[in-house]
Amino acid sequence: MSDDTGPGLSVDEFVDYCQTQAGLLSGRVETMRTEADDLLSEIDAEMADIRDQLEAHTTVEGPDGPSTPPGPDGTDPDIDALEALEREVKEKQLLVEAKQTRMQIFQDLAAAYTDLAAELQSSVDDADEALDRVVRLEADNDAPAYFDDRQTLVEAVTDASSADDDE
Repeated sequence: MSDDTGPGLSVDEFVDYCQTQAGLLSGRVETMRTEADDLLSEIDAEMADIRDQLEAHTTVEGPDGPSTPPGPDGTDPDIDALEALEREVKEKQLLVEAKQTRMQIFQDLAAAYTDLAAELQSSVDDADEALDRVVRLEADNDAPAYFDDRQTLVEAVTDASSADDDE
């Protein structure tokens, strides 16, 4: 067996690494969830504002249904402002949908790290094999794209290989 993983690295350290990565991803999901909740609250407030403005200008006149007479101050409803508000709401709804999709992708990768940690812990005794499996997981899932603030193992291995090729 070669000692490519360096002195002192063990399967348990790769298990810890996977668990740490999963925890970081889960933390990011919670942050995104908070942001999405804030956007949903803004959407609710804006929808309530739209309803209030429409109700202020709407009355029911007999069986023909609603009409839009001048508002309480004698003015017509500001259609342009309502349409702008509606566009804002739609944009925020799209942002929420994008955040939800991103949250799912982060959750999927966190689950993959968690599953790999369990597999390594239960069935892998060789640190080189553990390294290989972690690097494969990260390469297959483009893990570096999820960790802009830290280097992943796949990046470290790639950098080390590039440095070896330069020598």
